[in-house]
Amino acid sequence: MLTARTLITCFLRTYLVGTGFNTRGLQNTGLVFTMEPGLRELYKDPDALREARGRYLELYNTHPFWTPLLVGVFLSIESHIARGNLPAKMLGSVKETTTYTLSAIGDSFFGGSLLSMWALSTVCMLVSGFDSIALAWTLLLFAALQVFKFFTFVSGVRNGLQMITSLRNWDLINWGEKIKIVNSFILVLMLYLFWPGTHSIPEWLLIAGTLLSASFVVGRLHLSRVLLVYLLLFLMFFILPWISKVIPLSPI
Repeated sequence: MLTARTLITCFLRTYLVGTGFNTRGLQNTGLVFTMEPGLRELYKDPDALREARGRYLELYNTHPFWTPLLVGVFLSIESHIARGNLPAKMLGSVKETTTYTLSAIGDSFFGGSLLSMWALSTVCMLVSGFDSIALAWTLLLFAALQVFKFFTFVSGVRNGLQMITSLRNWDLINWGEKIKIVNSFILVLMLYLFWPGTHSIPEWLLIAGTLLSASFVVGRLHLSRVLLVYLLLFLMFFILPWISKVIPLSPI
Protein backbone atom coordinates (compact mmCIF):
# COMPACT_ATOMS: atom_id res chain seq x y z
CA MET A 1 0.00 0.00 0.00
CA LEU A 2 1.38 3.39 -1.00
CA THR A 3 1.86 5.91 1.78
CA ALA A 4 0.26 9.36 1.75
CA ARG A 5 3.67 11.00 1.47
CA THR A 6 4.50 8.99 -1.64
CA LEU A 7 1.15 9.79 -3.24
CA ILE A 8 1.55 13.51 -2.57
CA THR A 9 5.05 13.42 -4.05
CA CYS A 10 3.75 11.72 -7.19
CA PHE A 11 0.93 14.26 -7.48
CA LEU A 12 3.28 17.23 -7.18
CA ARG A 13 5.56 15.71 -9.81
CA THR A 14 2.67 15.65 -12.32
CA TYR A 15 3.25 19.40 -12.73
CA LEU A 16 6.69 18.60 -14.15
CA VAL A 17 5.67 15.89 -16.62
CA GLY A 18 6.39 18.15 -19.60
CA THR A 19 9.88 19.20 -18.51
CA GLY A 20 11.50 16.13 -20.09
CA PHE A 21 9.65 16.41 -23.40
CA ASN A 22 11.52 14.81 -26.29
CA THR A 23 10.82 13.95 -29.91
CA ARG A 24 11.16 10.20 -29.41
CA GLY A 25 8.88 9.42 -26.47
CA LEU A 26 7.26 12.86 -26.02
CA GLN A 27 6.29 12.95 -22.30
CA ASN A 28 7.67 9.51 -21.39
CA THR A 29 10.66 10.65 -19.30
CA GLY A 30 8.45 13.06 -17.39
CA LEU A 31 6.03 10.22 -16.70
CA VAL A 32 8.83 7.98 -15.38
CA PHE A 33 9.98 10.81 -13.11
CA THR A 34 6.41 11.24 -11.84
CA MET A 35 5.91 7.52 -11.19
CA GLU A 36 9.36 6.97 -9.62
CA PRO A 37 8.42 7.45 -5.91
CA GLY A 38 5.50 5.05 -6.21
CA LEU A 39 7.47 2.45 -8.15
CA ARG A 40 10.34 2.55 -5.62
CA GLU A 41 7.90 1.87 -2.80
CA LEU A 42 6.10 -0.95 -4.61
CA TYR A 43 9.15 -2.77 -5.99
CA LYS A 44 12.03 -3.39 -3.61
CA ASP A 45 13.78 -5.80 -5.98
CA PRO A 46 16.09 -3.87 -8.40
CA ASP A 47 15.18 -6.06 -11.38
CA ALA A 48 11.44 -5.67 -10.76
CA LEU A 49 11.91 -1.92 -10.35
CA ARG A 50 13.85 -1.71 -13.62
CA GLU A 51 11.13 -3.66 -15.41
CA ALA A 52 8.42 -1.39 -13.97
CA ARG A 53 10.28 1.71 -15.14
CA GLY A 54 10.53 0.24 -18.62
CA ARG A 55 6.74 0.10 -18.86
CA TYR A 56 6.65 3.90 -18.82
CA LEU A 57 9.53 4.57 -21.21
CA GLU A 58 7.35 3.85 -24.23
CA LEU A 59 5.63 6.62 -26.20
CA TYR A 60 3.36 8.66 -23.94
CA ASN A 61 1.57 11.92 -24.61
CA THR A 62 -1.70 13.32 -23.30
CA HIS A 63 -3.30 16.59 -22.25
CA PRO A 64 -1.52 17.88 -19.10
CA PHE A 65 -4.81 18.41 -17.26
CA TRP A 66 -5.42 14.64 -17.40
CA THR A 67 -1.95 13.65 -16.19
CA PRO A 68 -2.90 13.47 -12.47
CA LEU A 69 -5.82 11.17 -13.28
CA LEU A 70 -3.69 8.85 -15.40
CA VAL A 71 -0.87 8.77 -12.85
CA GLY A 72 -3.39 7.87 -10.15
CA VAL A 73 -4.79 5.06 -12.29
CA PHE A 74 -1.30 3.81 -13.17
CA LEU A 75 -0.32 3.73 -9.49
CA SER A 76 -3.47 1.77 -8.69
CA ILE A 77 -2.72 -0.75 -11.45
CA GLU A 78 0.94 -1.03 -10.39
CA SER A 79 -0.10 -1.82 -6.82
CA HIS A 80 -2.19 -4.73 -8.14
CA ILE A 81 0.66 -5.87 -10.41
CA ALA A 82 3.10 -5.80 -7.47
CA ARG A 83 0.73 -8.01 -5.44
CA GLY A 84 0.27 -10.39 -8.36
CA ASN A 85 -3.41 -9.59 -8.87
CA LEU A 86 -2.97 -8.30 -12.44
CA PRO A 87 -0.56 -9.18 -15.27
CA ALA A 88 2.03 -6.55 -16.17
CA LYS A 89 0.98 -6.55 -19.84
CA MET A 90 -2.42 -5.15 -18.85
CA LEU A 91 -0.85 -1.74 -18.20
CA GLY A 92 0.24 -1.43 -21.83
CA SER A 93 -3.27 -1.97 -23.16
CA VAL A 94 -4.70 0.52 -20.67
CA LYS A 95 -2.13 3.15 -21.68
CA GLU A 96 -2.84 2.72 -25.37
CA THR A 97 -6.62 3.00 -25.03
CA THR A 98 -6.95 5.73 -22.41
CA THR A 99 -3.99 8.05 -22.98
CA TYR A 100 -4.85 9.16 -26.50
CA THR A 101 -8.60 9.17 -25.88
CA LEU A 102 -8.16 11.53 -22.94
CA SER A 103 -5.74 13.59 -25.00
CA ALA A 104 -8.40 14.20 -27.65
CA ILE A 105 -11.05 14.96 -25.02
CA GLY A 106 -8.67 17.33 -23.23
CA ASP A 107 -7.84 19.24 -26.40
CA SER A 108 -11.53 19.63 -27.23
CA PHE A 109 -12.98 20.35 -23.78
CA PHE A 110 -10.14 22.23 -22.08
CA GLY A 111 -8.18 23.74 -24.96
CA GLY A 112 -11.04 24.37 -27.36
CA SER A 113 -13.78 25.29 -24.89
CA LEU A 114 -12.90 26.21 -21.30
CA LEU A 115 -9.61 28.01 -21.94
CA SER A 116 -11.20 29.93 -24.82
CA MET A 117 -14.08 30.96 -22.56
CA TRP A 118 -11.63 32.14 -19.90
CA ALA A 119 -9.60 34.15 -22.42
CA LEU A 120 -12.61 35.79 -24.10
CA SER A 121 -14.42 36.60 -20.86
CA THR A 122 -11.27 38.00 -19.24
CA VAL A 123 -10.59 40.24 -22.23
CA CYS A 124 -14.16 41.57 -22.04
CA MET A 125 -13.73 42.35 -18.33
CA LEU A 126 -10.40 44.11 -18.88
CA VAL A 127 -11.70 46.19 -21.79
CA SER A 128 -14.73 47.20 -19.71
CA GLY A 129 -12.47 48.34 -16.86
CA PHE A 130 -13.28 45.53 -14.42
CA ASP A 131 -9.65 44.70 -13.64
CA SER A 132 -10.30 43.39 -10.13
CA ILE A 133 -13.12 41.13 -11.30
CA ALA A 134 -10.92 39.80 -14.12
CA LEU A 135 -8.15 38.99 -11.62
CA ALA A 136 -10.58 37.31 -9.23
CA TRP A 137 -12.11 35.34 -12.13
CA THR A 138 -8.67 34.14 -13.24
CA LEU A 139 -7.64 33.12 -9.72
CA LEU A 140 -10.94 31.31 -9.21
CA LEU A 141 -10.54 29.28 -12.39
CA PHE A 142 -6.89 28.55 -11.58
CA ALA A 143 -7.84 27.28 -8.12
CA ALA A 144 -10.69 25.22 -9.59
CA LEU A 145 -8.22 23.59 -11.99
CA GLN A 146 -5.95 22.54 -9.11
CA VAL A 147 -8.93 21.09 -7.23
CA PHE A 148 -9.92 19.20 -10.37
CA LYS A 149 -6.43 17.76 -10.77
CA PHE A 150 -6.24 16.66 -7.14
CA PHE A 151 -9.74 15.18 -7.21
CA THR A 152 -9.05 13.14 -10.34
CA PHE A 153 -5.70 11.97 -8.95
CA VAL A 154 -7.26 10.72 -5.71
CA SER A 155 -10.14 9.12 -7.61
CA GLY A 156 -7.68 7.40 -9.94
CA VAL A 157 -5.71 5.96 -7.01
CA ARG A 158 -8.82 4.78 -5.18
CA ASN A 159 -10.93 3.50 -8.07
CA GLY A 160 -8.36 2.57 -10.70
CA LEU A 161 -9.92 1.51 -13.99
CA GLN A 162 -13.42 2.21 -12.67
CA MET A 163 -12.54 5.91 -12.71
CA ILE A 164 -11.82 5.72 -16.45
CA THR A 165 -15.19 4.05 -17.02
CA SER A 166 -17.03 6.66 -14.96
CA LEU A 167 -15.68 9.45 -17.20
CA ARG A 168 -18.26 8.46 -19.80
CA ASN A 169 -20.99 9.75 -17.48
CA TRP A 170 -19.36 13.19 -17.43
CA ASP A 171 -20.32 13.71 -21.09
CA LEU A 172 -17.47 16.17 -21.60
CA ILE A 173 -17.74 16.20 -25.40
CA ASN A 174 -21.32 17.51 -25.34
CA TRP A 175 -20.48 19.95 -22.55
CA GLY A 176 -17.61 21.24 -24.66
CA GLU A 177 -19.96 21.89 -27.58
CA LYS A 178 -22.33 23.83 -25.30
CA ILE A 179 -19.47 25.94 -23.97
CA LYS A 180 -18.39 26.71 -27.53
CA ILE A 181 -21.88 28.08 -28.25
CA VAL A 182 -21.56 30.31 -25.17
CA ASN A 183 -18.14 31.39 -26.45
CA SER A 184 -19.75 32.61 -29.68
CA PHE A 185 -21.89 35.04 -27.65
CA ILE A 186 -18.85 36.19 -25.65
CA LEU A 187 -16.97 36.72 -28.92
CA VAL A 188 -19.76 38.98 -30.20
CA LEU A 189 -19.63 40.92 -26.93
CA MET A 190 -15.86 41.33 -27.27
CA LEU A 191 -16.21 42.59 -30.84
CA TYR A 192 -18.95 44.95 -29.69
CA LEU A 193 -16.64 46.40 -27.03
CA PHE A 194 -13.72 46.70 -29.46
CA TRP A 195 -15.66 48.11 -32.43
CA PRO A 196 -15.10 51.85 -32.86
CA GLY A 197 -17.85 54.39 -33.41
CA THR A 198 -21.57 53.90 -32.94
CA HIS A 199 -23.17 50.48 -32.56
CA SER A 200 -26.14 49.51 -34.68
CA ILE A 201 -28.29 47.04 -32.73
CA PRO A 202 -29.77 45.34 -35.85
CA GLU A 203 -26.28 44.91 -37.26
CA TRP A 204 -24.92 43.32 -34.10
CA LEU A 205 -27.95 41.06 -33.79
CA LEU A 206 -27.18 39.87 -37.31
CA ILE A 207 -23.53 39.22 -36.37
CA ALA A 208 -24.57 37.36 -33.21
CA GLY A 209 -27.01 35.22 -35.16
CA THR A 210 -24.37 34.40 -37.76
CA LEU A 211 -21.76 33.34 -35.19
CA LEU A 212 -24.33 31.34 -33.23
CA SER A 213 -25.44 29.57 -36.40
CA ALA A 214 -21.83 28.81 -37.35
CA SER A 215 -21.15 27.42 -33.87
CA PHE A 216 -24.25 25.24 -34.08
CA VAL A 217 -23.35 23.94 -37.54
CA VAL A 218 -19.79 23.02 -36.51
CA GLY A 219 -20.81 21.53 -33.16
CA ARG A 220 -23.95 19.63 -34.13
CA LEU A 221 -23.73 18.96 -37.84
CA HIS A 222 -19.91 18.67 -37.93
CA LEU A 223 -19.74 20.71 -41.13
CA SER A 224 -16.31 21.56 -42.47
CA ARG A 225 -14.95 24.92 -41.31
CA VAL A 226 -13.54 25.52 -44.79
CA LEU A 227 -17.04 25.20 -46.24
CA LEU A 228 -18.25 27.71 -43.65
CA VAL A 229 -15.67 30.21 -44.88
CA TYR A 230 -17.01 29.88 -48.42
CA LEU A 231 -20.55 30.34 -47.13
CA LEU A 232 -19.44 33.46 -45.26
CA LEU A 233 -17.90 34.91 -48.42
CA PHE A 234 -21.11 34.17 -50.28
CA LEU A 235 -23.05 35.94 -47.53
CA MET A 236 -20.81 39.01 -47.68
CA PHE A 237 -20.90 39.48 -51.45
CA PHE A 238 -24.41 38.36 -52.36
CA ILE A 239 -26.71 38.32 -49.32
CA LEU A 240 -25.58 41.38 -47.34
CA PRO A 241 -26.33 43.85 -50.16
CA TRP A 242 -29.90 42.57 -50.18
CA ILE A 243 -30.20 42.61 -46.38
CA SER A 244 -28.92 46.20 -46.24
CA LYS A 245 -32.03 47.29 -48.11
CA VAL A 246 -34.20 45.87 -45.32
CA ILE A 247 -31.99 46.36 -42.22
CA PRO A 248 -30.05 49.62 -41.87
CA LEU A 249 -26.41 48.56 -41.62
CA SER A 250 -23.72 51.06 -40.74
CA PRO A 251 -21.10 51.63 -43.46
CA ILE A 252 -17.70 49.95 -43.00
